[in-house]
Order: sequence, then C-alpha cells, then structure tokens
Amino acid sequence: MKIEHFYDPRTNTLTYLVYDERTRDALVIDPVLDYEPVGSKVWEESVSAIAARIHALDLRLGLLLETHAHADHLSGSQALRRLFPGVPLAIGAAITEVQALFRDIYDLGPDFRVDGSQFDRLLHDGERFAVGALHVEAIATPGHTPACMSYRVGDAVFVGDAMFMPDYGAGRCDFPAGSARALYRSITRRLYVLPDSTRMFVCHDYQPGGRPLAWQTTVGEQKAENIQLPAGRAEDDFVAFRTARDATLDAPKLLYPSVQVNIAAGRLPDPAPNGRRYLKIPLNLKG
Repeated sequence: MKIEHFYDPRTNTLTYLVYDERTRDALVIDPVLDYEPVGSKVWEESVSAIAARIHALDLRLGLLLETHAHADHLSGSQALRRLFPGVPLAIGAAITEVQALFRDIYDLGPDFRVDGSQFDRLLHDGERFAVGALHVEAIATPGHTPACMSYRVGDAVFVGDAMFMPDYGAGRCDFPAGSARALYRSITRRLYVLPDSTRMFVCHDYQPGGRPLAWQTTVGEQKAENIQLPAGRAEDDFVAFRTARDATLDAPKLLYPSVQVNIAAGRLPDPAPNGRRYLKIPLNLKG
C-alpha cells in the first residue's frame, strides 16, 4: 500500500491518495476545493493535482472519504467526482447531527435535508469494508466535532483533526457540539489502543517554530511525545487545559463558508435566479 500526500498551504490541509500498487485500487481522503475569501474566488488547483496523479499512476479511484465536516477549508469532493464520475463519497453517520445544528445557524430551511443523504454512504463505528484490495475500518473519534471519523487502512490510520503532529497536540473542541472530554476518550480509547507501530496521518500541519512540513507520525510517538495528550495524562487535566486553550482561539477564517458547503457534501449553494451562487455568513453569531 502506498500513501501520497498533497498539501494546501493556504489552509494547512493535507489530502491523502491511498492506493495498492499491484491492483491500482485507490481512495482519496479529505480533498480540498481552493477558495479565497477576498473576492470569494473558487478554483480547483488542488483537485487537479490529485486527478493528474491518479491518471499518471493509472489508478482506479474507488472511494472518497471525509473525516468530518471541515471548518477550515471547502471540500473538493464534488469537484473530484466530476472528474471521476460515479465514485462514491462517504462520511461518518453522525454527520446528521452536524447538519441539524447548522441548518438552523444558516437558516437553510426545511428543504435542506439533515439525514445525510447528500453523501453516498454513511459509515458507522467499527464498520469494515473493502475498496478493491484496500481494507478500511471506520473508527469513530468524536470530540472536535460529533461526526469525526478516523480511517484505518492497513497499518495506517488517518485521524482528521482529532490529532496533529506530536509537537502541536490535539484538535480544538469549541465548535458547536464539540467536547474535550469526548476527544480525550476518542484518543485514549480508540487511537492509543492501536499498535504503537501504526502509522498516523494528520489532516493539518501548522509547522510550529517554522519547522518543515510534517504529516506522518506513529501511535507510539504520539503516546510518548504529544505535548497536549501523552499517554497517562488525566482526563480532567486534559479537559481543563483544552477548554482554557480553546477559549483563547479565534474562529477559523473560512469557518462559515466551509461548514455551509461541507454539510452539503462539498456542494456549492444552488444558483440564485440571477445565475450567481451566494454563501450565507451569519453576523454576530456569538453575540
């Protein structure tokens, strides 16, 4: 099994192309749709790079996976599906909770479905399935959001925003329905129980101290070196730390555009009568 990463420096996001060299079966995890809020410009540079690599390797793309409804970048899933028609898109089944919450925040109205039907497949904790020669296990890791799902493929696990590289820590938990206690239990009871040699791939790298980009660590390294949650840290201690830290963080700059698009499985809003698409941005939401 081979794993290749694609990095979007504008959002510090890592997308993964996972494939079997022999059979050429492949899947993609967390693709990015390029978006610039100044001018509200959308383009597909990141998606095109992945597509070019898939074609260059003559791979058969069998599945797109989202680890959660991202709050810091727009999903490129639909753009990638246009280039590879018929490829299904899957996400954790608890996405319905996130949809129900944000339908009201964005005033999307009763026509916006909160049953997850915008996605082709809703995955449940412990579900195992194959994408050709690739064998995938879905591991529910809520906390950052209630719908976060990690994916174990062979000797690797893709953890979304649950964890970052050891020198940066774990995901924030102050988004609606987030929970530092749930994240602690997800990490210690779902991820840290995997073999120490399990390769771990993160969805973001913020390069603390200006160090070079990094995207791969191991379960053992996280348990020994994670600055926020090493193995053995008490639950209440982590919850208190995470809660206090989250209170100091600014909202991601693409929070409102991203979530609005991503709860719709990466679909941009339908055009208005004038033919233009519009994103809704709530004002003074915390006021």
